[in-house]
Amino acid sequence: MGNVVVLGSLNMDLIVRTERIPRPGETVHGSDFRTVPGGKGANQAAAAARLGARVEMLGRVGQDAFGEEMLRNLGEQGVGVGRVQRDAAPSGIALITIQADGDNSIVVAPGANGQVTTQDVDAAADLLAQASYLVMQFEVPLPVVRHAIARAAALGVRVVLNPAPAYPVDAAFLEGVYCLIVNETEAETLTGLSVSGLEAAREAARALHGLGAPVVIVTLGAEGALLLAEGTFTHVPARKVQVVDTTAAGDAFIGGLVASLERGLPLPEAVRYAACAGTLATTVLGAQTSLPRQAEVDAFYREG
Repeated sequence: MGNVVVLGSLNMDLIVRTERIPRPGETVHGSDFRTVPGGKGANQAAAAARLGARVEMLGRVGQDAFGEEMLRNLGEQGVGVGRVQRDAAPSGIALITIQADGDNSIVVAPGANGQVTTQDVDAAADLLAQASYLVMQFEVPLPVVRHAIARAAALGVRVVLNPAPAYPVDAAFLEGVYCLIVNETEAETLTGLSVSGLEAAREAARALHGLGAPVVIVTLGAEGALLLAEGTFTHVPARKVQVVDTTAAGDAFIGGLVASLERGLPLPEAVRYAACAGTLATTVLGAQTSLPRQAEVDAFYREG
């Protein structure tokens, strides 16, 4: 059984590199095409497992080669996949274009991820009852996410929610969430505020805290991360590295956060550790291929 349960998406990422992302109607040359297991849920599960947490995954994949490969790969990362169901729908995929500076654009076709149900959550009640954290995103149906928040909260399980891709939700939806983790774009969608830079992130964090989440973290890319907890802001600056690909950096951050909390780090230090994991993920191409191992992140964390 896992101390961390992740309910979320499993996608096969179809990745191509190009000098720049094309404009509408434009064709550009690409190179270095790869297929890499991904999906925010699977990425966050793998990230936490690589960093020492005991993790179980909940979700769905198709009865196809992509599904088989994603389950095999997650198992090799140390994630329990016995509760991931095989669905008649095709496995989810993500089309990812990465330009020269490492920025990317992503189009997701959810496939089997869209077939996850509240019954899947209820069938995993035994897992939730033994978990310390439930980690979720918005790549499975929102009614399922809301149902899982309520079930976890009733069991005393801390819910870590990454509302990505972002949709506007209200305080009632977030009731029971312990920690809300958003990037600038997601913060804008949830609050209606323009979020660019540290001061704007403070205002967004206050607004999100006002929706009921006791802990709010806004990730800021090159500016690091901002934590709001118990009325106190903590800014964790980013460390400078050579960025290759930003795909899954946010997922590495979330995996690093829950893994370090499980290890007993206080929340501000857990955010610092998470930032180290996210930063290291930007130095390698791909989603799960870029997720750092515990020894690597431990060393980077100690250096800071």
